Amino acid sequence: MKIQLSEHFTYKKILLFTLPSIVMMIFTSIYSVVDGFFVSNYVGKTPFTAVNFITPFLMIIGAIGFMFGTGGSALISKTMGEGDKNKANQLFSLFIYVTIICGIIISALGMVFIHPIAAALGAEGEMLKNCVTYGRIILIAMPFFMLQFEFQSYFATSGKPQLGLFVTLAAGLTNIILDALFTAVLHWGLVGAAAATAFTQAIGGIIPLIYFCRPNSSLLRLTKTKFDKKSLIKACTNGSSELMTNISMSIVNMLYNIQLMKYAGEDGVAAYGVLMYVNLVFLALFIGYSIGTAPITGYNYGAKNHAELKNILKKSSVIIGIFAVCMLILAKVLSRPLAEIFVGYDKSLFNLTLRGFKIFSFAFLFSGVSIYGSSFFTALNNGLISALISFLRTLVLQISAVLILPLILGIDGIWISVVAAEFMSMLITVTFIFKMKNKYHYM
Repeated sequence: MKIQLSEHFTYKKILLFTLPSIVMMIFTSIYSVVDGFFVSNYVGKTPFTAVNFITPFLMIIGAIGFMFGTGGSALISKTMGEGDKNKANQLFSLFIYVTIICGIIISALGMVFIHPIAAALGAEGEMLKNCVTYGRIILIAMPFFMLQFEFQSYFATSGKPQLGLFVTLAAGLTNIILDALFTAVLHWGLVGAAAATAFTQAIGGIIPLIYFCRPNSSLLRLTKTKFDKKSLIKACTNGSSELMTNISMSIVNMLYNIQLMKYAGEDGVAAYGVLMYVNLVFLALFIGYSIGTAPITGYNYGAKNHAELKNILKKSSVIIGIFAVCMLILAKVLSRPLAEIFVGYDKSLFNLTLRGFKIFSFAFLFSGVSIYGSSFFTALNNGLISALISFLRTLVLQISAVLILPLILGIDGIWISVVAAEFMSMLITVTFIFKMKNKYHYM
């Protein structure tokens, strides 16, 4: 069923339109999960810890593509809502070309500085060597990884979310097969796991690039463009919240690793790594839904269709609430089997991971509100509020909690800090939504 951005969205249409984006984000998240599974079970605990230790740094770099994707998508959707298709294509092309250039430069710099960065974060000895080995291989494909992040937003904006789903599924299945082949069959160790992920990221970036370069049936196509400083700044501003979210989450993850090394050693970092894998996949549902609804919000904002804005916000609030409850229940049910899959070979590590799971899972009740709220304001081209929500949620609140609560509650305070930060962030997001209702007329 083909759904246009200009339509009235029922619950069924919203879910059908956003489903490809949700699945795309889940499969993208599974890349790291698959790496973690094979590294943990076929390479060893120290390499597994190293992957978890260096991944936040790699995600900071990849987040630039997410910024151009979400921020650019909001501007492109608004432009399409205003009826200027030619300008929309020019903006789309500009953002893609800039991402490619940035990706190449940042990848080269990352290759040079990854060793001192890993060392500065606290890695040493064999763990440091593993961090550098894994990181440098991933950095080779970083420009494609950034494009893959970016195209996740543009597939929805172009009216082809199903195609984006196909590309992500193909890349995800390739990652699983190659990880199994390189680590479990050929025994290439950490190099094999990194190579599998890098190759998969290249597929995820190159296929969409080829599609949009050729004549196609979507709403967007790569064309000749001109440098538009104002639009580029606007896209970066719009997407700054998503960039901030990813950078802040990565910084917070680094801080968590440091705290866990202090309170529980390598086992703490490994346990946190397992929780982060589940967190990545579960939050991908919220992020995917937010990406999927953003073009609808941006289009109706550009078309000044306030009734549909009200409709989208109301229905999204219900859907996010249902998702939150379902994910809490699912996390409780899956905590033991997931811990068994990743670290069942080590009893003390298994018990530590299971304890963290039981506390950490309550965060899923609150996190969806802030993720959707930030994306909602991005789609309304209000990058300031969107960035503020992300900044408070992922940096200020979590850093404050993880520094203070462990002093009172020990290692349990580290798990509780995520829940506390997400709850406070939800309250702040709801406050902003009510405060801005008269400006945007979505209530």
